[in-house]
Amino acid sequence: MDIHEGPAVLEWWANRSTCLGSYPVDVTVAGSGSGWSCRAVHAEALSAEHQEGFDFLMELGPVFTLRFPDESTIEVDVVAEPAGHLTLTAWEPTTPHVPPPA
Repeated sequence: MDIHEGPAVLEWWANRSTCLGSYPVDVTVAGSGSGWSCRAVHAEALSAEHQEGFDFLMELGPVFTLRFPDESTIEVDVVAEPAGHLTLTAWEPTTPHVPPPA
């Protein structure tokens, strides 16, 4: 099993030119022959205002862009777990979603 631990950023895009939220996270991605799993935590504790913004975006739709330091990205569904942990899974296009600019 391959494991990658490091920084990334969760971004919530309203359309191709408007990012409504950007949240630095620390991710642990574990890959195996059958797929991958990813857990994340916010890199720093969110202020009340930023937490409110994050919660609002999660209610609008939990599809975020996960951007790595090398600028590679993947669309992910985010599930907020207790104690601030986030579970990320590859987004499956079941509803329309506008990807961020390349």
